[in-house]
Amino acid sequence: MSVLLAVQGLTKSFGGVRALDGCSFEVAEGSVTALIGPNGSGKTTAFNVITGYQPADAGSLAFRGRPVRRPDPCRLQRLGLSRTFQQARVFPGLTAAENVILGRNEPWHALLRRRVAGPDRRRAEALLGEFGLAAHADTAAGRLSYGQRKLLELASVLMAEPALVLLDEPAAGINPVMVKTIEDHIRRMHARGVTFLVVEHEMKFVMRLCDPVIVLDRGRPIACDAPRKVQNDPRVLDAYLGD
Repeated sequence: MSVLLAVQGLTKSFGGVRALDGCSFEVAEGSVTALIGPNGSGKTTAFNVITGYQPADAGSLAFRGRPVRRPDPCRLQRLGLSRTFQQARVFPGLTAAENVILGRNEPWHALLRRRVAGPDRRRAEALLGEFGLAAHADTAAGRLSYGQRKLLELASVLMAEPALVLLDEPAAGINPVMVKTIEDHIRRMHARGVTFLVVEHEMKFVMRLCDPVIVLDRGRPIACDAPRKVQNDPRVLDAYLGD
């Protein structure tokens, strides 16, 4: 498989704390790659730097073989790289359909100009149907349950037809039934050609879904292998269980 995302030597400090320390890894096209590690290992910082929400102190990125010199969330989305957040980010005052349409990376006033009609509305409704939210197309997103908002955010991300989606703890804070639902959606999207990079603390979820698994500790990778091998890697066990 070809490399879709290449991260080279990313460094990021907050005061005297180095969250990323020369962090380098790759995400292969067509994979569901996990990025795991103990609390404070740099996972969320890596996501934020890759997607342009925080600037790196040093290092470089390449997406689809091209350097990304100044990561910007909107520009990356247009290039085919999108992300979700641990706490689902939706517009609570807009309807579910409007939230999905905005996933195409259009300005909010486009909703007024076009009155949420035409091809975008049809595609939004199709995505809502896939995610079991068709009945809530005209419901304000703020009225949806936490799990439904997670599904809505994922549907919104797909509106832009991304090549790579970074998922930040998709299984966090939801019940086992919803975890299985989200896992099934990821598998279905992966079968359609979407690549994933997943940060997740729920190890059963990771071990069922992801291959390879990259393990961060103190801001840099210490292992990258198949799930079963990572589980038995002494370096990984020490990172999670050591002092």
